[in-house]
Amino acid sequence: MQPTQTSRSYPDTISRGRSVRVALLSAGLAGIALSTSAAAQIAGTAPQLSAASPDAIKQREQELEATRAQQKTAAEAQAKLQAEISAIGQDRSKLNAQLIDIAAQVRGVETRIADAEARLRPLDAREQEIRGSLDSRRTEIVEVLAALQRAGRRTPPALLVRPEDALQSLRTAILLGAVVPELRARAQTLTGDLTELVNVRKSIAGERDRLGTDRDRLRDDQTRLAALVDERQRQQSSVEKDIAAEGARAIALSKQVDSLQGLIAKMELDLNSAAKAAATASLQGAPSTVNGKPNLGALKNPARLSPAIAFASAKGLFALPVNGVKIRDFGGSDGAGGVEKGISLATRPGAQVTTPCDGWVVYAGPFRSYGQLLILNAGGGYHVLIAGMERISVNIGQFVLTGEPVAVMGTTSQVASILATNASQPVLYVEFRKDGTPIDPGPWWAANEGEKVRG
Repeated sequence: MQPTQTSRSYPDTISRGRSVRVALLSAGLAGIALSTSAAAQIAGTAPQLSAASPDAIKQREQELEATRAQQKTAAEAQAKLQAEISAIGQDRSKLNAQLIDIAAQVRGVETRIADAEARLRPLDAREQEIRGSLDSRRTEIVEVLAALQRAGRRTPPALLVRPEDALQSLRTAILLGAVVPELRARAQTLTGDLTELVNVRKSIAGERDRLGTDRDRLRDDQTRLAALVDERQRQQSSVEKDIAAEGARAIALSKQVDSLQGLIAKMELDLNSAAKAAATASLQGAPSTVNGKPNLGALKNPARLSPAIAFASAKGLFALPVNGVKIRDFGGSDGAGGVEKGISLATRPGAQVTTPCDGWVVYAGPFRSYGQLLILNAGGGYHVLIAGMERISVNIGQFVLTGEPVAVMGTTSQVASILATNASQPVLYVEFRKDGTPIDPGPWWAANEGEKVRG
């Protein structure tokens, strides 16, 4: 009876070994297929055909047609944009409404892009981790597959011919009986890793597709916004003929002072447009309230020429002027032995900067170590200082609305005090002042999206 049991045990073990071999072989082929696919994609970037081949000529013709289609689409979009601007004409309220809406869209797309990039980082890391694990086990997988292939090709011995063959078969069966469960577990682990890798790659592809769509939309919105800003400033220039001269005089005056307080005082005293804006701010008085609360409905009037909400009454209502991450807070260390008088926000390159509140521009230009500096007189003795932008798109004396685009960030930090720690990333500096003294802006920022005021 013993030889019969042994003869049944060996084929059964071999059968189980073949099933595991098939699982491992399939998993290995899947990994090889992924590597082959990636290699094919890389290889596909190199030209495969000669310039004279018909296929290459056809491909170039298709690329030319695609380029012409893109040019046509761009021309149509430009014509549509010009038609929109012409329709707006000299209607300041329509132009302001368009500016605020598009600026809000740009900020929204910037947020989605940042979120997508944040989701991609762990996915990319997980893909590299799985690939590294598979690569580290490649030799082991090859050796197991080779051993199983050899075992599968070896025919069972003639058990009734020689007793020593029966003994060898029994020993082999015992050995495989111990090895096969471990091989099966390895196969399941490998299959799981490969399945996860495929799923991760699908998730990455989906995120990158959405990211590409958002980036295309951001470019379109930024183009439209730039055209609207140009139109706004063209209209502003037609009203105030001496804007260029005022700007040059403001920069000259700024070189005569060393402090922000001195700059504000000099602008509002010596510069015609800034002095007029400051006088208008002081004469306006506090905006009306409804039952003692700010009248948020007044923000819906894009034609207003004075603040809709008193600055002191707007606590908890302001949106940050740019999408970013706070890296320094009011009262914290400034890295040079002093304390921060405002907040600093690390942003994306080229991020859109909007106004957190209504106010009059009393300075717009470079100043000392602040890079490009914008100062708004918000009325009631309050000033808002925004620094670190690459380009400012408003002029001194101009009244701007909450949420209106006023500047664009560059690609690196422009604020000297930030350069030491964030030289490669743009940083926006924001400071609130009351009667010349820096104050904590924290109470004015909205806690969530739904509480922010909109122009």
